[in-house]
Amino acid sequence: MLRSLVPSVYGPSLLEFVGLAALMPVIPLLARDLGFSVPQAAALSTIFGLTSFLGPIPAGRVISRLGARLALVITGGLLVASNLAAFLLIGPALGGDGGDLAHRLTLIGLLLVMAISTQVWQLGRQAYLGTALPPMMRARGMTLFGGVIRLGEVIGPLLGALVMTLGSMAGVFLLFAVTAAAGTLMIAVFLPPGEARGVPRPRRRDRVARSAARRRLDRAVLGRMAAVGLGIAPVMMARVNRPVIVPLLGDALGLDPVWISIVFGVSAALEILLVLPAGSLMDRFGRAAVAVPCALLMGAGFLLLAVLGTLLAGQGTGAALVALVVPTLLIGLGNGMGSGIVMTLGVDVSPVHGRTGYLAWWNTMLGAGRLAAPLVVTAITLVAPVAIAGAATGGLCVAGGLWLARVLPRVTPSGGTRGRSGR
Repeated sequence: MLRSLVPSVYGPSLLEFVGLAALMPVIPLLARDLGFSVPQAAALSTIFGLTSFLGPIPAGRVISRLGARLALVITGGLLVASNLAAFLLIGPALGGDGGDLAHRLTLIGLLLVMAISTQVWQLGRQAYLGTALPPMMRARGMTLFGGVIRLGEVIGPLLGALVMTLGSMAGVFLLFAVTAAAGTLMIAVFLPPGEARGVPRPRRRDRVARSAARRRLDRAVLGRMAAVGLGIAPVMMARVNRPVIVPLLGDALGLDPVWISIVFGVSAALEILLVLPAGSLMDRFGRAAVAVPCALLMGAGFLLLAVLGTLLAGQGTGAALVALVVPTLLIGLGNGMGSGIVMTLGVDVSPVHGRTGYLAWWNTMLGAGRLAAPLVVTAITLVAPVAIAGAATGGLCVAGGLWLARVLPRVTPSGGTRGRSGR
């Protein structure tokens, strides 16, 4: 069954994230070359945080109205067109005297299209997998989806570096356009329209009769989401904060960017190795068997990062590497175990009927955590060392893990309509 989803879900997802991961690290460099100041270049990343909070519900409405396949094809086409436009319009301004206002507005427009399209792609595929996978295989399918994303995040920057070596920074726009076009074509050909179709809107005369029952269902679902989201939100915050806290602490310890990149690479490899075992554990022993260790290990890793970063500061490169490598591997171990856990839990707490809309609520709740995470780090580092931000992140993760240990055994996963149809 998982192999049958490769051309419709996993393959397009890999292609999309390869292109996205190739472009993302280059965005600050592009911005600086176009005349953005350092604070302005850094602020561009908030576009993705805002759309992760504000975008899921509108994206859910679009998917419910158009169907997942058509919505994904349209937004995939927007990605291709915007990257080609960026290559043609921004490319000539790079490497010279800097761009003008039109070039800077073009880059902002591209980032907006990317952020919005990414919301539609993520929600559409999550909703489709929630329907296509039977409950007994859901965690493996969702975890494999998370592993595909991680693989794309490893391959993308390497391909991006190759493209820039052979050409210029503008080449990453062409790379993303090619991968997005290939992924969109696979979706158009292989994603079944019947499986992706949104739940039809009730007829007018039925709406009044159903509204009271729907409100009761909405309150129950929101209660489940809030209970589970309270525990998993710290994991999302830790994922957002890791690429901020670890490099900053490594720099404070005196490590150069090469060593910091190597540490990230080793951690990413460890995460990929844990993708399939994590899914099997969840399907066999329940979500708590993975979600709780994920949160606790990540929390312990951040706490250890803060302790070692403080105790071993100023003791040489060897001590600095120990202070960074050991905690980062622990964080990677926890994060690898949690591959796909957020998407799996989102489907678990969402009813079968109208699942796309409920998943939009779930993603909005977690989007608030993604948006708040860097603000927490910023606020702490204004008055304290970055190690304290690591300790705060670790403390939140430990608290989240303890809460999940209490809540998750009470959550019963909802079924998948495809499994019920007898396929």
